[in-house]
Amino acid sequence: DASRAELRARARAPARSSSPRDRASAVVALAATTKTPKRVVIAGAPASGKGTQCELIVEKFGLVHISAGDLLRAAVAEGTPAGLEAKAYMDRGDLVPDEVVVTMVKDALDCEEAEENGWLLDGYPRSASQADAIEKEGITPDVFLLLNVPDEMLIERVVGRRLDPETGAIYHVKFFPPPEDVVDRLTIRSDDTEEKAKNRLAVHHSNVEAVVGRYEGKIREIDGDRAKTEVFAEIASILDEM
Repeated sequence: DASRAELRARARAPARSSSPRDRASAVVALAATTKTPKRVVIAGAPASGKGTQCELIVEKFGLVHISAGDLLRAAVAEGTPAGLEAKAYMDRGDLVPDEVVVTMVKDALDCEEAEENGWLLDGYPRSASQADAIEKEGITPDVFLLLNVPDEMLIERVVGRRLDPETGAIYHVKFFPPPEDVVDRLTIRSDDTEEKAKNRLAVHHSNVEAVVGRYEGKIREIDGDRAKTEVFAEIASILDEM
């Protein structure tokens, strides 16, 4: 198959070097290879399965996956200017200002891959001010995917999680039981308690309520209380329509 560069060359070829039919065919073929980049935001409570869906979305659609939390941690670890600024706030116990995180997100999206393939903004923005801040930078999603799972199910997912400190594998006492030979060494994360899970859910719901108004008409609510394949099938259908 001809590359997009070759097709562009054929479409723009001078009349004396190619026939009108050849140029017209090249234009049609070039249009067929041109896809509109998908710009997606996904939100979901802790244990909603958002991470798994992000992996599946990236695998199928090739979007650039941007997690503000991952960007922040990486910038701090690497000692970048933005990371050092963020660390100063974090060391004082203060929230990192929106403009610092927005700069990181903007820089991460300022690449050819994101421009050509589209992007997936994971769990961000989380407040009206953050939504306004990225809007000012021209970062506007085409769709906002919201994974909904009943709170009682989310809490059950959280409190039943077990971590294998040797392999990093995560199990669940009910939904993904560990092998017998590793049970004795499994640990429970300090924040995987019912009380802390309820607190995180309260924060999540507050964040969502603050943001959804900024994306009226773009919100697509997904029932996340299903098998991950069923959830992804619905998400893929939405993105395929874009």
